[in-house]
Amino acid sequence: MKFKPNQTRTYDREGFKKRAACLCFRSEQEDEVLVSSSRYPEQWIVPGGGMEPEEEPGGAAVREVYEEAGVKGKLGRLLGIFENQDRKHRTYVYVLTVTEILEDWEDSVNIGRKREWFKVEDAIKVLQCHKPVHAEYLEKLKLGCSPSHGNSTVPSLPDNNA
Repeated sequence: MKFKPNQTRTYDREGFKKRAACLCFRSEQEDEVLVSSSRYPEQWIVPGGGMEPEEEPGGAAVREVYEEAGVKGKLGRLLGIFENQDRKHRTYVYVLTVTEILEDWEDSVNIGRKREWFKVEDAIKVLQCHKPVHAEYLEKLKLGCSPSHGNSTVPSLPDNNA
């Protein structure tokens, strides 16, 4: 994997990498979501990435969607904080309503990243193939959960049955 120059990883007090992402919607109806390709053109992801030192999660999420998907928009609610135990990530996931779509953007030019609009159900299917954790963001959105409910916002205690 190629790392950006001068990229500083930030971690929370439990040692999880701090990340931010946005579910980018075509309209406030939240029925069509924009996903971008990863560094591999046929693998779809929700645009997001690591937070910079001193960066707020909302600002990081907006920056990441601009870099990875070439869109700008109106930042909405925090959907939740999603934990990936395997990769030791905690990702702040926001809802963003797209207001501007760039024809060319940094990652499209540099690494050939693509983007595509999907109905929410279809997006869940394509994300489950390569990034099941990202599909969980949309599953939570469909359930209409608020950020204070579910298992995604509070770090879980060790499971004694594991």
